Amino acid sequence: METLKSFITAVIIIGFTISNYAQNNDIVIEAFKKSHQFEKEGEYTEAINVLKKVYDEESYEINLRLGWLNYMSGRFSESVPYYQKCIQLKPLSIEAKFGIINPTAAMGNWTQVESSYNEILELDPENSLALYRLGSIYYGKEDYTTASKYFQQLLNHYPFDYDSIIMSAWTYYQLGELRKAKVLFVKALLYSPDDKSATEGLGLIE
Repeated sequence: METLKSFITAVIIIGFTISNYAQNNDIVIEAFKKSHQFEKEGEYTEAINVLKKVYDEESYEINLRLGWLNYMSGRFSESVPYYQKCIQLKPLSIEAKFGIINPTAAMGNWTQVESSYNEILELDPENSLALYRLGSIYYGKEDYTTASKYFQQLLNHYPFDYDSIIMSAWTYYQLGELRKAKVLFVKALLYSPDDKSATEGLGLIE
């Protein structure tokens, strides 16, 4: 008899838990729906506040969205902790690492930006966006040798991608490797005839 009572009690508890879980899901889904509606209207504060009402620090999805919304509203310092929480919850998340780059770049924290791109490449060594942006960072620093490493890797995977071609061409030009630069400037013109950047590069070489 006691066993039967214990079984019935367990069933009731499980049923209540499932019902409560479903109800909570409905509340969160509705909050996300309202948040998206506010975002479309450019009402970022309202989009943030509606999610804060259902905030769960263990929810990757809520933290990711709050990171994005705070970034979009110009609250860069408030955005960062939400992305950090996402990375803590899911260390293999590349999207969260890309996400945190937005506010850190907006605040001029280039050391953190570079670190985030390197972390992405540790997880995904062939990530084209991370390779391109790191190459561009080093190009901006006038560290053309390091920039060339990233652009060459990118070019190996995307031999006829304009951005890969033109940045590699200018990097080789800066390194004084004019033959390689000329070949790539010509290739850029095959992709984009009369391209101003490629035409300028060829003019400097010839």
